[in-house]
Amino acid sequence: MATNKKEHLQNVLETHRMKHVQNLVDKFKTKRNEVKEALEAHYGSNIYYSFDSGSFKKRTAINTKFDLDVVVPFKKDSFETLEKMYDSLYDFLYEEYQDVTEEIRKQTVSIGLIFEEDEDGDKICLDIVPGRELNQDQYSEDNKLNLFVYRKYGIFSSSTHIQTNIQAQIDHIKAKENERKIIRLLKIWNNNDGKEYKSFLLELITIKAFEKEDISGNLWEKLEKVMEYIKDKVAEDGFKLIDPGNSNNDLMDTLEDWEKTNLSNRMETMLERINSNSDNIKSYFPTNKDFEDDDKSSNSSGYGIKTGGAAYSTPPKNERFG
Repeated sequence: MATNKKEHLQNVLETHRMKHVQNLVDKFKTKRNEVKEALEAHYGSNIYYSFDSGSFKKRTAINTKFDLDVVVPFKKDSFETLEKMYDSLYDFLYEEYQDVTEEIRKQTVSIGLIFEEDEDGDKICLDIVPGRELNQDQYSEDNKLNLFVYRKYGIFSSSTHIQTNIQAQIDHIKAKENERKIIRLLKIWNNNDGKEYKSFLLELITIKAFEKEDISGNLWEKLEKVMEYIKDKVAEDGFKLIDPGNSNNDLMDTLEDWEKTNLSNRMETMLERINSNSDNIKSYFPTNKDFEDDDKSSNSSGYGIKTGGAAYSTPPKNERFG
């Protein structure tokens, strides 16, 4: 019997909802709040209030792969250079948490904390992103930050810093529930396939597809149209994905030409295989089997969080900043 693609994708989203790992999410939030309080106590008036960002804040997180991101906005006069700001934060986190973490590592624009397993076997992973306000005493009004670039690649390859507006990145996806569903599905495919593509890139290209094309119909039909858009556009000369936090940043610059072609070809192959045999959708977009039984006993929908579970995610070393 052929697979109902729409129903399968609905089940995929349902089994990857954050509600299934509420106990773990609570642990993440507790640890995040502890770190926030420690940072505010240590840096005092040199920082504005830290805030949450990343996939959890954007409501695009999936329960097989997530961490919590915290942005720490420093005041313009807090450090002479961005590098000193970055190193100061790393030194503080190392001194404060070296005895309770497996690793504290410098990443592209953030510092990753991977805490030791607790009694349940869970690991808490946080990404701490330091930024210094672009204009003296203006952060509260314009939300503009300069980030230090520790590891250079792609759009960061020739820079020691990058200007961004993380709040604008968060706002860019607000009230876009249809887009968020497709983003989560593409992240599930990406994680299942080796996580080759940055979540922020998949997010921006999905939103652009909805802006440029008539993306309608049921869940499969929407996903299919977004995949067709990626297939047709991603390797095109002049195709851009502009960072809503800085119009000078083009996320397509994070991909080499062969990577763009590869992404286009993979979308084409997936579309052909799924449309020739609907059962193939299961290999590209698998359910989270840990929570299939939970799904059968729940008729709720959306992104909500309700019950407990266990999973953890280790952030990649070359993490996205959106």
